Amino acid sequence: MGMVEGLWKAGEMPLHDGLYRPDDTGLELHVDGPGAYHPDAGQPIPFRIGGPFDVAQGIEEHGTDEVDTWFESPLPDGAGWMSGGGGGMGNIGYLARLNADRSLRWIAVMFCSNPFVGVHYQGMGAVFTNDWGNRLALDLMSPALG
Repeated sequence: MGMVEGLWKAGEMPLHDGLYRPDDTGLELHVDGPGAYHPDAGQPIPFRIGGPFDVAQGIEEHGTDEVDTWFESPLPDGAGWMSGGGGGMGNIGYLARLNADRSLRWIAVMFCSNPFVGVHYQGMGAVFTNDWGNRLALDLMSPALG
């Protein structure tokens, strides 16, 4: 079992912006802080996926935190689940894609997004809402998120 999978099973997540997989590979995530879209609730959350990074180093340098789950929702095609919530002192948000058996497929940790509280599906696209009412639209069929 890898570090990321072990953290997930223990109810924890890394505390560094990134898209983490159970095989301990990761991609950088770039999510602008709240100043970019708050206090204008209901605005889109900027989200960019970057290049690979050293997951072990990121965990060593930034640590981990408990996962605070706010929702779990079945995917429209029945192939798995989406989970979302947060951690830290209210500034951290996470989204996790789970397989049908609820094992981890990936977890996206965003240090400044605020917790995610819900999801609305549009085909295999999803719009996630954080606790400020801001929206993050993701194509769950994109290669990085599939």
